[in-house]
Amino acid sequence: RRLGIYLTNSLEQAETQPNLLSFGLAESIAEEAKEATIVKNTTPIMVVLGNPPYSVSSSNKGEWIQNLIKVYKTGLGEKKINLDDDYIKFLRFAEHFIEKNKTGIVAMITNNSFIDGITHRQMRKHLLETFDEIYILDLHGNSKKKEKVPSGGKDENVFDIQQGVSINIFIRKNESKTGLGTVYHSEMFGKRELKFETLNKSDIEKIKWQKLPYSQPYYFFVPKDFGLEEEYSKGFKLDNLFEKYVTNIVTSRDAVVIDFDKGSLIKRFQSLIEKGKESLPGLKNTRDWNVDSGMQSLKSDTHFSEKFYPLLYRPFDLRYIFYADYFLDWPRMELMPQLLKPNLALVATRQVTGNAFCHVQVTKWITEYKLGSHDRNSFTFPLYLYTDDNSRVPNLKKEIISEVEKIVDKKTPEDIFDYIYAVLHSPSYREKYKEFLKIDFPRVPYPKDKEQFEGLVALGRELREIHLLESPKVSEFITTYPVSGSDTVEKISYKNGNVHINAKQYFGNVPEVAWNFYIGGYQPAQKWLKDRKGRILTNEDIEHYQKIIVALVETDRIMKEIDKTI
Repeated sequence: RRLGIYLTNSLEQAETQPNLLSFGLAESIAEEAKEATIVKNTTPIMVVLGNPPYSVSSSNKGEWIQNLIKVYKTGLGEKKINLDDDYIKFLRFAEHFIEKNKTGIVAMITNNSFIDGITHRQMRKHLLETFDEIYILDLHGNSKKKEKVPSGGKDENVFDIQQGVSINIFIRKNESKTGLGTVYHSEMFGKRELKFETLNKSDIEKIKWQKLPYSQPYYFFVPKDFGLEEEYSKGFKLDNLFEKYVTNIVTSRDAVVIDFDKGSLIKRFQSLIEKGKESLPGLKNTRDWNVDSGMQSLKSDTHFSEKFYPLLYRPFDLRYIFYADYFLDWPRMELMPQLLKPNLALVATRQVTGNAFCHVQVTKWITEYKLGSHDRNSFTFPLYLYTDDNSRVPNLKKEIISEVEKIVDKKTPEDIFDYIYAVLHSPSYREKYKEFLKIDFPRVPYPKDKEQFEGLVALGRELREIHLLESPKVSEFITTYPVSGSDTVEKISYKNGNVHINAKQYFGNVPEVAWNFYIGGYQPAQKWLKDRKGRILTNEDIEHYQKIIVALVETDRIMKEIDKTI
């Protein structure tokens, strides 16, 4: 009598297997498939346990499982739905058997993105419809989010991975279940060894569970404080104010089409035309782009030399891009070219990681996908839209502007822009509404009166000019670069107010507030240098870095002034 364990692909439909012997496979493999099919079709499955693989680029694309997970995608209305990860398919697979049996238990340790992801909301609702009780033990450990213990200590993953994980237990008791289930939540922070020790000593009854109140449309499986929802909802939403907006450019080949130096980028493409794709062995087909088709378009483009433009790649990091729709995966040609003419734009992320950040920036250049955050896509909201006759009109909805002008009288589009930019940089605003900023585009409160509006416009304008490095203040350097040398960025460190770029050279008198300051999901004073490791800084680069330090110090000052005005 064999042990009841079978080798099978769980995510494939249980059906009569073909005669594998006809394909030259061993008889034992054919028998294994046959036995597994019988179990899937006839055996009541009451318990599903596991640690399924986490893979966003899932290779399990069989029709059966793809149809099963459709219920998690129904009615989302999202432009991008990240619900094809293997771990999500395995959860749906397990849920399917409990639905079929009408009672049972699923217990899995998985990627924890589904417990609070925006696009996972229908998945959570469906799980609530299936199960009576849901227990989520969030083990955190997400290094991408730079998670820490609430007291500030180090938080580690229980596995050697970057993505946080959770232990999830789903229980179905009642065959005739109606309504939505109950969610219980607990969490662990700290070192890996401490988490292991605590888990070894625990069971489901010993853990301190918090019963979660949830509500539509998100059904979060984590604690949320939405007590200020009524107040917050009175403001106008960013994506409702702008008539048009777009996600930022995705090249899928940054190393080819983007460069620090415009001249180097032009030479690269000249070489591509002259020598062919063999001159860049790294060129590969992607889902939305074909090398041969791209090369053919490049060689036939008599105006290719006119398509090299500045690109805001990261905060304060202006690079150059070969901006041709035939050489990029997602060029966003429907709106991004509005930034190739004199314009302004807000850049924002729809969701925010961290406790109180609001990922918003300003640009007058075209923008890259990860500009606002390393783990969230960014969106660009142009202030003006150009017409066919090269005139421009505000990209703002008149009904919202009319409501603002009832309070503050007639104002320019730039005034509205600067008011928004100031509000979204208020530390108290970010802290007060942090739960809402984590899940959607920000809402902006209507101004209290004309005096407050004008005060915030002035501060917003000052902040905008500093972030675009247009303000004369950024050239009033507060740092030094006192030692001559190779100017090569080698090992970067911060000590006693000095930012060392190699064993000999450093930028002196860099305030700690600037070194640690975040804009969006990045620390520009650190990120800008790290991205230039191995490069020789030019005089222009050295001056640019000194401007960044001034800009960060001034940003901290202005944000405090905004809080006094708001």
